[in-house]
Amino acid sequence: MSVTRIYEIPERGSYEIIVAGGGVAGVAAAYTAAREGKRVLLIEKSVMLGGLATLGLITLFVPMCNGRGRQIIRGLADEFMRLAIKYGFDTIPEDWKQGEPKAPTGQRLKTRYDTGMFALSLNRLLCDAGVDILYDTIVTDVVMEGNLCRGLVVENKSGKSYYGAGAVIDATGDADVLWRAGLPCVAGKNFFTMVLHKITLNSCEAAVAEGDIGRAIKWTWGGNATLSGKNQPQDRPLYDGTDAASVSEYVRENQLVAFERLCSEDRKSRAIVALPGMAQLRTTRRIDGDYTLTTSDVFRHFPDSVGAICDMDHRDYLYEIPYRCLVRSGYPNLIAAGRCVSAAGYAWDVVRVIPPAILTGQVAGLAASISLDTNKNLPEVDTIILQEKLAAQNVLLHFDDSWIPANIEPYSDNIDHI
Repeated sequence: MSVTRIYEIPERGSYEIIVAGGGVAGVAAAYTAAREGKRVLLIEKSVMLGGLATLGLITLFVPMCNGRGRQIIRGLADEFMRLAIKYGFDTIPEDWKQGEPKAPTGQRLKTRYDTGMFALSLNRLLCDAGVDILYDTIVTDVVMEGNLCRGLVVENKSGKSYYGAGAVIDATGDADVLWRAGLPCVAGKNFFTMVLHKITLNSCEAAVAEGDIGRAIKWTWGGNATLSGKNQPQDRPLYDGTDAASVSEYVRENQLVAFERLCSEDRKSRAIVALPGMAQLRTTRRIDGDYTLTTSDVFRHFPDSVGAICDMDHRDYLYEIPYRCLVRSGYPNLIAAGRCVSAAGYAWDVVRVIPPAILTGQVAGLAASISLDTNKNLPEVDTIILQEKLAAQNVLLHFDDSWIPANIEPYSDNIDHI
């Protein structure tokens, strides 16, 4: 038997910019737009900000340099990294403690951080910037007039509500808003892996001995497949993470594996301090943008570049992100940020991690503001204006060709992740 309920959805507000998703990309987008003087609403499905970087326990700012002492990813990504360690521990290499080294170094600029303090800092940051936040709220529908998004329907403890928007930034990580709006999207695949945080008697002893609480926290695993598929069980499927069954199976089976592994340990020697509060799926769904970045674009310059980034796993390999990766022509007020921008294969992995996700969030927040200020559709925003604003915010738009070693080899054939 089916039950039909007919009721009106109240409109509870209207904003110049709505950001869907409170991960680091969404926070960067909302904060940037607010700094541009826009009235901003951020919608977050959980009760803490940071997404995979906090709630998801992937607590690592991956390398932001070229592996030879040159910082590549700058701007708000650098500001957020500094914020992540301001009130807690860090693991920044010695050569980078005082900023970019004066001499070349093989140490890479990366750090772990205190998950909870970073999340609390992000909340403080947005509150100080005047961003309105809806926690414990999910987007259930996108109200479209043709290809123009008029606003979003959400659901929370107040029931269903509608919020009007001048521009909408999808930072959900899964392109949920853009997909519901009808933009062409591409699904990805994910291997069987899950990280948990634990402490042990030994790690606590090391923390006390060194006076560094960060030494107490250790990563442990459910499934332990790598992001390139090593250790993937032959009897396990690959997960796209775009429907309830896929997400539920991924979480359920990883937790079962973690439980069995942990039960084999001395129960008084360790404690789990955090389970991931969200599925640790990285490449679920992205837009099919006006341009899709691939590994063939390594070392390529783009006239509409909105930021240079580095490969987190391989030193020297540099990319530029074209603005076209964030938008799709024909959809005037919708833009992607974070994990769901348009990139394929291993390039998707390079673009989706924390520092580049913050960068594309910063870009989306600025682009949405410029779009409203100039009355231009988002895909047609003047990239010269956008680049000028990004450069003023310390974003490196183009890498220098002199940073590319003469004998650099191309990526191997098997580097692309599924």
